[in-house]
Amino acid sequence: MVNKPWLENYPEGVSPELQESDDKTLVDVFNTAVNRFNDNPAYDNMGVTMTFRKLEERSRAFAAYLQQDLKLKKGDRVAIMMPNLLQYPIALFGALRAGMVVVNVNPLYTPRELKHQLCDAEAKVLVVVSNFANTVEAVIKETPVENVIITSLGDQLGTAKGTVVNFVVKYIKKMVPKYHIPNALSFKQALRKGRRRQYVNPRLNGDDLAFLQYTGGTTGVSKGAMLTHTNVVSNLNQVDQYYSKLLVENEEVIVTALPLYHIFALVVNGLLFLKLGAHNILITNPRDLPAFIADLEKYPFTCLTGVNTLFNALVHNDDFAKVDFSQLKMSLGGGMAVQKAVADKWMEVTKCRLLEGYGLTESSPVLTVAPSDLPAYNGSIGLPIPGTDLRIVDDQGKPLPLGETGEIQGRGPQVMKGYWKRPEATAETVDKDGWLSTGDIGYMDERGYTFIVDRKKDMILVSGFNVFPNEVEGVAVTHPAIIEAAAIGVPHPVSGEEVKLVVVSNDSKLTKEDVISHCRKNLTGYKVPRHVEFRDELPKTNVGKILRRLLRDEQQA
Repeated sequence: MVNKPWLENYPEGVSPELQESDDKTLVDVFNTAVNRFNDNPAYDNMGVTMTFRKLEERSRAFAAYLQQDLKLKKGDRVAIMMPNLLQYPIALFGALRAGMVVVNVNPLYTPRELKHQLCDAEAKVLVVVSNFANTVEAVIKETPVENVIITSLGDQLGTAKGTVVNFVVKYIKKMVPKYHIPNALSFKQALRKGRRRQYVNPRLNGDDLAFLQYTGGTTGVSKGAMLTHTNVVSNLNQVDQYYSKLLVENEEVIVTALPLYHIFALVVNGLLFLKLGAHNILITNPRDLPAFIADLEKYPFTCLTGVNTLFNALVHNDDFAKVDFSQLKMSLGGGMAVQKAVADKWMEVTKCRLLEGYGLTESSPVLTVAPSDLPAYNGSIGLPIPGTDLRIVDDQGKPLPLGETGEIQGRGPQVMKGYWKRPEATAETVDKDGWLSTGDIGYMDERGYTFIVDRKKDMILVSGFNVFPNEVEGVAVTHPAIIEAAAIGVPHPVSGEEVKLVVVSNDSKLTKEDVISHCRKNLTGYKVPRHVEFRDELPKTNVGKILRRLLRDEQQA
């Protein structure tokens, strides 16, 4: 029996039980959307718009090319390695419509990382942007990939604009390192050929795999989470149902700054908002803040998703404050904890509350979201979405009472089928009753709101006391001169570990003593940093998560 205190606090008019739709697969979701919203704008990138009709035509051509020219069969793996471009949804939906399994690949992977993923997934085709083809060249002969399809950055921007963009990227900015991949195919040619081929609608069911989405998981080496069509379609329906009073079909303009190869942006931005008939603004390089903000000024955007570091960077940019936020009604943070200082600043600048969602790759990804009508940021990850159970357990897997801290577990139709070719790892992560162990430590209050205190593996142990880095970092960034901070444990002969804080500041006069004094005012003694290091920036993933692991590795080197 699962204790469900969140039921009494569910948004008015929203059922906590999942209401199933007629769409059973992602291909069904796609077909429904393109039929309903055909001539509406679907995706926009670098000022060029692709309608739902054009997306249907181009993805159908790509699907036919995979089926007829490359002779791929249902279930074969197609890897996609590119940032946010119009080519991404064409390749994504083309592969899905052909009955293939999509393997998303981070374009910034090293050759070693790329080789591991392509080999592990047994990918037969790789679609890659030319900017990263030199990485592919280094390992392609050591992988099972039979065909490499290459596209240039501007290939979907029209002849005139695309030619200019490709010339500038390659010859002026020199962003395309030399490469040589024998027998590589052209994405543009693939579409041209596919238009003359017959597309065969595959017979898919909900149990068929849609994605092998790679993740470090809760522990260990990068693994492919097997996400079925039912997993992902359920998650789309769950979030859609929960925010049904907020998100309106055929009206939303969603800004996609996080890369679509990341599970959060893929499902929420790329798939949910397609289902809703939204106009999706793809940002290729959100780290170029001036260009990103210039894009924001062009569109009456209603929704924006991101991670804490992206929101933080935006609110500390003077030009961002000048953007028109009058249409903005949803700001959703995920991927990492949203800090109160950032949430408060975001509200001050945009007048739109920063909602927080929670999940992981293994749950397709969403498990909880904050209600849109919550009066103010409360530091929680919200309530379980429809059809989802949540509980807190101790180290033996025994459920804990409300208010007690332990590992968060989730259960629902969005929980993965398992890890690809790793039954032992699957058994360690998902038990026989379907409970997914998240590896996150938290507690649930009497209203059903869940609060994360930290990751198991990031926990710092000081004289037998647990110190959660999120708490230390959250206190540190309330100092007006601290932009970002990361807390790690460093060895100590007496206490076992001490807290070290790595700080990014906007004030060169800020001292170690200032930081420690500030923390001491807000933290119990054993949580106060004993070591402070100043840096110009913190190491992050391409999605913007701070990599504490790298900081720990540097400490041990």
